[in-house]
Amino acid sequence: MHIHILGICGTFMGGIAAIAKQAGHKVTGCDANVYPPMSTQLEAMGIALTQGFGAEQVALNPDVYVIGNVVTRGKPLMEEILNRGLPYISGPQWLAENVLRDKWVLAVAGTHGKTTTSSMLAWILEDAGLAPGFLIGGIPENFGVSARLPGKPALDPASDSPFFVIEADEYDTAFFDKRSKFVHYRPRTAILNNLEFDHADIFADLAAIETQFHHLVRTIPGNGRIVSNGREANLDRVLARGCWTPVERFGADAGWQLGALHEDGGFDVLLEGKPQGTVHWSLMGEHNRLNAVAAIAAARHAGVAVKDAIDALSRFANVKRRMEVKGVANGVTVYDDFAHHPTAIATTLEGLRRKVGSARILAVLEPRSNTMKLGTMKDALPGSLALADQVFCSAAGLGWNPAEALESMGGKAKTFDDFDALVEAIVAEARSGDHVLVMSNGGFGGIHQKLLDRLA
Repeated sequence: MHIHILGICGTFMGGIAAIAKQAGHKVTGCDANVYPPMSTQLEAMGIALTQGFGAEQVALNPDVYVIGNVVTRGKPLMEEILNRGLPYISGPQWLAENVLRDKWVLAVAGTHGKTTTSSMLAWILEDAGLAPGFLIGGIPENFGVSARLPGKPALDPASDSPFFVIEADEYDTAFFDKRSKFVHYRPRTAILNNLEFDHADIFADLAAIETQFHHLVRTIPGNGRIVSNGREANLDRVLARGCWTPVERFGADAGWQLGALHEDGGFDVLLEGKPQGTVHWSLMGEHNRLNAVAAIAAARHAGVAVKDAIDALSRFANVKRRMEVKGVANGVTVYDDFAHHPTAIATTLEGLRRKVGSARILAVLEPRSNTMKLGTMKDALPGSLALADQVFCSAAGLGWNPAEALESMGGKAKTFDDFDALVEAIVAEARSGDHVLVMSNGGFGGIHQKLLDRLA
């Protein structure tokens, strides 16, 4: 089958491209914006990319067009597909029908931590010899790719693994299917990590998102398992609307708990107050410790012993763009992080502060997500950035004034319309021993390397 993917360079659609290619399909695709790491991954797989959404691409004559949710009415190619009555399908539906059917799907949902927790869970299963397939909204460093088909499990190499781990996004499916992506996946094991208001471009309020999570819960079978954050009243409210599946909670006073935190960053894991073992690793922040406990619980449902899951996490190498050190120049360390929601910004800074102590943190923020562009979360920004010593914020492409939003931070915060001026200001401020934390869910103009080059 030849599939042509519209919006192929998004992390999700790029993952579908990788899986389809592995499955033996001919894959081509197009997108408006192409940047690493997804473009690099696609090119390495030999997938031909076309810039833009020109109508002439119908000459490729694929068997089906797979439509990403970035594609809107008015795109010339999409209009040509509709006018000609050509076959098309959403990415999540294509995945459900062609890959996930008959699989034991382990889905990770939540406002924050989906990518990291999915990566942890996939690695635990891999380390246990279960060879899971996965589709993750980032590139786990243990695997080097964001997606793959299930492989041959160590205990049964004559067959393919039944397990598939997926990052279960609540964003809508496509312009013609406004359900959340995750309702297509029909998981047997589901992690509900947390739930806050986000995606203000498609959801009117928190209640609208809770309804979508309720729809997800309705698809989980009675012999499945829900692993839910016990600290989240919003998730409790979702489950109270109807739940037909056993629930294990983590992070609260009962169920799975965080034990003592060790000086080296390791931590103890408890289940119903009983010690299960110690995770030894270098990841920062309580949010990552909670992610780990959730992954351990989900893996246990798939048959991995708790002690083996804990041991596997000692070899977990994190995800690209999650507190990834891009380099050190003249004593200044530059990090890349995907944080863009105020809660994620705050937890990321908390983790870095715990690691670096009193050293200076220069936070560099690009408010790029649809929610941030709308200014819905702007009042929460000063509080989320409080642990930074200096804040540098890009004002490009926003419909609101970040200087006004950050005014309460005084001289600690600076905003810039011009990208080059932003880079020069950071370089002028940075000194040996500083930590420059760049936070964006996009490419941010390749700012990380530009900073390292200028600092050098």
